[in-house]
Amino acid sequence: MKQRFALFHVKEGRRVKTTRIRLAAPLLLLLALLISGCAGTMRSYDSELNQTVGKASSGQVAQALVELEKNNSDSDKDLLYFMEKGELLKLNAQIPESRDAWLSADEKVKIWEDEAKNSPEKLIGNIGSVIINDKTRRYDGQDYEKVMLSTRLALDHVLLGNWDQARTEIKKTHEREGIIADLRAKEMDKVESESRERNVKTEVKDVKGYPVETLNDPEVTALKNSYQSAFSHYLAGFVYEALNEPSLAAPGYRKAIELRPDVKFLEEGLSGLDTRAGKRKRNETDVLFVVESGSIPARQSVSLPIPARISGSWIAIPISFPVIRPDKTVFLPAEISIDGRSTRIHPVTNLDAMARRALKDDMPGIILRGTIRAIAKSAAQKAASDKHGLLGLAVAIAAVVTESADERGWRTLPAQILVGRTFLPAGRHTVSISGPFGTRTESVEVAGKYAVVPLRLMGSSLYLSQPYLSLELIAASVANSAAELTAAPAHEEEAAKPAVKKKTVKKNKSTTQGVQP
Repeated sequence: MKQRFALFHVKEGRRVKTTRIRLAAPLLLLLALLISGCAGTMRSYDSELNQTVGKASSGQVAQALVELEKNNSDSDKDLLYFMEKGELLKLNAQIPESRDAWLSADEKVKIWEDEAKNSPEKLIGNIGSVIINDKTRRYDGQDYEKVMLSTRLALDHVLLGNWDQARTEIKKTHEREGIIADLRAKEMDKVESESRERNVKTEVKDVKGYPVETLNDPEVTALKNSYQSAFSHYLAGFVYEALNEPSLAAPGYRKAIELRPDVKFLEEGLSGLDTRAGKRKRNETDVLFVVESGSIPARQSVSLPIPARISGSWIAIPISFPVIRPDKTVFLPAEISIDGRSTRIHPVTNLDAMARRALKDDMPGIILRGTIRAIAKSAAQKAASDKHGLLGLAVAIAAVVTESADERGWRTLPAQILVGRTFLPAGRHTVSISGPFGTRTESVEVAGKYAVVPLRLMGSSLYLSQPYLSLELIAASVANSAAELTAAPAHEEEAAKPAVKKKTVKKNKSTTQGVQP
């Protein structure tokens, strides 16, 4: 015998849409078993990554990699696995392996890009079709994650001396931003039209109990969007400048200023473009220090009730929503010490805020899917209960077990990115950062005309990525040093003092190969 029930939404006491569904009792049982089975395979990404990030924050990167592998034992690795692995390998000073992991992640993002360009309906057509929960959807990465993947690949290429490949990633970053912007506009139109059709309110303020302040604080609302960052575009300017392409460097610096008009340091990147090379001495390197602090806060699931009318009765239906609470403990150093001398660094990108902006933009779709899902589950429960009480109980239990927000996100990304820039003489330098954890010190060797030196603060640990130094760069630096000594005053004692002073004062950058000295 078949059971009939109706799904509909009500506005001001008026029925606006009715969808009749016929389900046989055996099919309802199958549905309950299926949902229960899926619930058993639902991962808690928050719990898994808390362990991984915790180990990395305490200096145990090798153990963090082991933890990541343990949690991803299937042969078919997903996008997040490669994103997280690339970050951990970079912290572990395995730059070629980090690059390869991120290239694997990039292949998965390219699948999304191809669909976004050629068949966007595949990506936006299932907005209201998720019945179990959002975790069952293929994870394509948040908008800012897709862009930061290209940016971090560019950094790895620079660290390996492959500036031309870094240039390719920079170009891809700009193209990716355009694809995201186009698809985002289509998604917004789809959500709005389907919300009107189904008469579902999708504003966060209508979800009683949701911490709206996490999405509406000034750092979030000041962002132009969730995927363009001042750091990515400043790095683009730096790479183009290193490749002697000032006409392309200028737009990169200009876009960084547009995204963060309150940071004077970014203006200096553009204003000094024509004169900077002339100020660099023969054996000096123009070094960009990239200081990353903290980790992206977790997405956590919270269950909040919404009113809905099922078969003529109003009931409160629980829906799970993701919440990102900002991490107020992330340390933002104002300076780094290079050979005992201070160099200012400047916060230019808040990935914590970008993550919350991405969630803010996604919330209308999340609310729409959650509402449709909750009403469908409640209707199935009522139909099953009317026919078979135990079956209704099974469906009810399955609905509760499977109701969980999507917690997935690239957790090993830094929460904040700061940058500083200076000329340094070729050679080895000592870099240190002081904070509530004490003072952490690393050494780095630079040579050549341009270099990028990334440093990462995680908990009480400091990680520094050493730029690759080719034999050609080292030989050229030695030759330049010898030439300077030959041209120096004859008195050895007098000549030694300026040399020591120069090494001490100009030590804020690392060199990379790929740009010939």
